[in-house]
Amino acid sequence: MPISPDTLRNLNTTELELTAALVKDVQDVFSTMLGVDDITHLPAQTELPDTCSSYLTAMVGMVGRYNGLVSVKLPLPLALSFTSLMLDMEVSEINGDVYDAMGEIANMIGGSFKQHLSRAGDDVKLSTPSVVCGSSYSVSAGSKTDVITLDLKSGQEMFAISLIVENE
Repeated sequence: MPISPDTLRNLNTTELELTAALVKDVQDVFSTMLGVDDITHLPAQTELPDTCSSYLTAMVGMVGRYNGLVSVKLPLPLALSFTSLMLDMEVSEINGDVYDAMGEIANMIGGSFKQHLSRAGDDVKLSTPSVVCGSSYSVSAGSKTDVITLDLKSGQEMFAISLIVENE
């Protein structure tokens, strides 16, 4: 579901401009925090193969002028790789370090995203990150929402970041 015209009008932007800004935010977070400079935004028409049986989703909620959720959904091998880079040590199993690292990534991306939702982002607050891991789950953030999902690639691994936003 795309961002509604009313929300885009309130944000004084277009969906294309907002998407480009969000992609840049993601690339900046991954470059700064992990040294990963190969994050590529895939066109919406790209069909993402389901090559992984288990995923990890890290989320932060937003509340204030805009309410919603920022989620980062990764195949487990990519979550392990990103955690290893973030901690500068080999991480080979899903544990608290992975949950903390991916929660922090979601938090940093949420902090960047909220800057586009309000003046300096100061009237949108973020929740403590939450992390879900497994092979069969879905994430829902209400029924009347505007959503932008960024399909991304790092190396040969694909992942998604979603911004779900709703006016207060």
